[in-house]
Amino acid sequence: MEHQLPPYSDGVNVCLDELLYYKQQCIKWLPPAKSLWSQMLGQHQSRQLGRGMDFSEVRQYQAGDDVRAIDWRVTARTGKPHTKLFSEEREKPVILYIDLSQSMVFGSALLLKSVQAAHIASLIAWLSVSQQDRIGAVIDTGEQLIELKPTARNKGALALMQTIVEVHNQQLTAPASQHQSFDHALQALTRLCPKGSEIILLSDFSRFVTEHEPKLRRLCQHNRVRMVQISDPLERGQTQFRGTEQVSNQQETRWLDFSSRQTRQGIESAFLDKEQQLRQLAMTMGISFSSLSSESALSSQLYGQ
Repeated sequence: MEHQLPPYSDGVNVCLDELLYYKQQCIKWLPPAKSLWSQMLGQHQSRQLGRGMDFSEVRQYQAGDDVRAIDWRVTARTGKPHTKLFSEEREKPVILYIDLSQSMVFGSALLLKSVQAAHIASLIAWLSVSQQDRIGAVIDTGEQLIELKPTARNKGALALMQTIVEVHNQQLTAPASQHQSFDHALQALTRLCPKGSEIILLSDFSRFVTEHEPKLRRLCQHNRVRMVQISDPLERGQTQFRGTEQVSNQQETRWLDFSSRQTRQGIESAFLDKEQQLRQLAMTMGISFSSLSSESALSSQLYGQ
């Protein structure tokens, strides 16, 4: 992996130039390239981000038509074979959930998790624009939700970039406070997203608990949902630090001895348990699950540069 900051980035603050950089990067996933999601999931079957097919019409079967598209109801009613025609979806809403709460404003290596979230959000936004989809977002600071309605072309992406920069940099100096439940974010997404949306959750999911599963399941009923878990090496017990440090998860504060292998293994075990629960949940709901780390640039994790 490449431990070098992306262009225009210092790993802590977020500026417009570093998010605009991904406008040029998205060409790597335009047809006939592999899709962003097939790259992240280690699969190679999908060609475009969330692109599907809309039903268009039924007409009489013609030689060369795909027999799998035969409409058997119309065929039975008319006595003549008919086939379904489909057209490619256009201007599908792509809605990002971007977690910029306090647990995301953390990094022990190259980047803050929140900065990595801003980078992948930017890449997805520009890719959506290039594919003529509308882009919207729910940005979660933990205390408030900022909703951006799906908007077409560069206008939607630029509004999102500017909001991310403003909100993220405010979060760097925000005082510690009690956070709203993840439940509020799922409610906002259900309200904001038109049916048939592509919903991408960018978070460490530290506030997600089993009580939130029904609302997530409801969100999946009429939309395609993807989960991207963003983590830091320290959360996996990976650190060169060997001293004692005070740590907090907003609910409690304690001292941890990082020179103890048992401590580091305990941290790793707790993280892997949580990750496995998320993966299992995603599998049962038909949600694609992928992960990113804050220890290296986004580009090196997606296509090995």
